[in-house]
Amino acid sequence: MLAECYRFRAFCLTVDDHAGRILAGLPVAEVHRRGRPRWVSLPFTDECPPLITPGADGEPTEWLDSLRRAFGVCRFEVRAALRGERVQRGDTYLNHRLPLDRAEDDVFAALHPNQVRRNIRRAQRAGVVVRVGSVEADLTEVFYRLHMRTRHRLGVPVQPLRYFRLLWRRFLEPGLGAVIIAELGGVPAAAGVFLAFGETCVYKYGASDERHLGARPNHLLFWESIRWAMARGCRTFDFGRTDLADTGLREFKSRWGTVEREFNYSVLADVPARAGMGAVPAPLRSAIRRGPIFVPRLLGELLYRHTA
Repeated sequence: MLAECYRFRAFCLTVDDHAGRILAGLPVAEVHRRGRPRWVSLPFTDECPPLITPGADGEPTEWLDSLRRAFGVCRFEVRAALRGERVQRGDTYLNHRLPLDRAEDDVFAALHPNQVRRNIRRAQRAGVVVRVGSVEADLTEVFYRLHMRTRHRLGVPVQPLRYFRLLWRRFLEPGLGAVIIAELGGVPAAAGVFLAFGETCVYKYGASDERHLGARPNHLLFWESIRWAMARGCRTFDFGRTDLADTGLREFKSRWGTVEREFNYSVLADVPARAGMGAVPAPLRSAIRRGPIFVPRLLGELLYRHTA
């Protein structure tokens, strides 16, 4: 999907035994910055460690780096922690996961009493209604309008609309996730995109209309999304990646009874790795906030693929 949307060259690196059985593998996208090829596993993905057959010997670092050098790639970012002498430590993030292997009442009881449970009830009293999107327009129109509004407020570009069309067709429509929408008086107030596979549900994107935040639609949205994940058999609700500097988001996720952990990316390169390569510069953030609401979308159409 990423290759189709952003015109990346995508492939898998594998280690096979003499019988042709795959012992280890890693999906990779080749992206270009200033004309030089870089490998990323995977762009716009929170984590993507190598998959290794149980019992396989050794760390994958040596074969990954040897392939990088053989193909003339200047930088290879693996979005997971690797070990080895040639590994450089990349950016560090936080992750928050909520265990769902218990009764719904026990999950609810673990939420912060004042900052979460009270706000869920406040949203219910205000008349907030949560529904699961059933058609593509729920993602590409309802969610996307809220997403543009939120990204304008934050001062960051918006993914191209074609990305969300592909997300619906490749993931949500086949049942690998959902767009869940909170409405107040029939008007969309908040929405989120959640991906689910196996026993894990991952919160991927969230958006809201700041004019309705007083009714706490986000709290009811997350609680109903957790209930949706439990109903489909998920045992973990992953709140996604958080920047270390984003203390407000970290505190919000911590109030949901989550387990916090720190993780970092790994870089294989011939030169020292630089941190924060995908961050939006402060002057551009300020310009986006001050500009018209269509600016984040325009910049996303032109530049988003180059932030991989």
